[in-house]
Amino acid sequence: MNLLISLSAGERIIDVLSSESVNKRLRISVQGGGCSGYRYGFDLEENVNEDDTVISLTPEGSPRPFEIVIDCMSITFLEGSTLDYSSDEWDSKFFISNPNAVSTCGCGSSFSV
Repeated sequence: MNLLISLSAGERIIDVLSSESVNKRLRISVQGGGCSGYRYGFDLEENVNEDDTVISLTPEGSPRPFEIVIDCMSITFLEGSTLDYSSDEWDSKFFISNPNAVSTCGCGSSFSV
């Protein structure tokens, strides 16, 4: 699995998970729906399914490693993508730059292939 994680996304994941139980992971999924056909999902979860891909990262200076979990169906849509995070005075969100997307909606939360 080739998923890049930006520094800002990694820092935000660490911030979020530091207030959660040690067993929590960030699950990234691709689901049907959204104005362009598919939409990205981001959830905190303890469960890892048998067919999930788990990406374990230990950033330098991090108090503990963190894990990202992606189900087997979503992984094909995310190959070669970059997980990023942005924040300003109006909005903060994770977003994915996906080279497999043919088009995206205006807000960037849904795409088509």
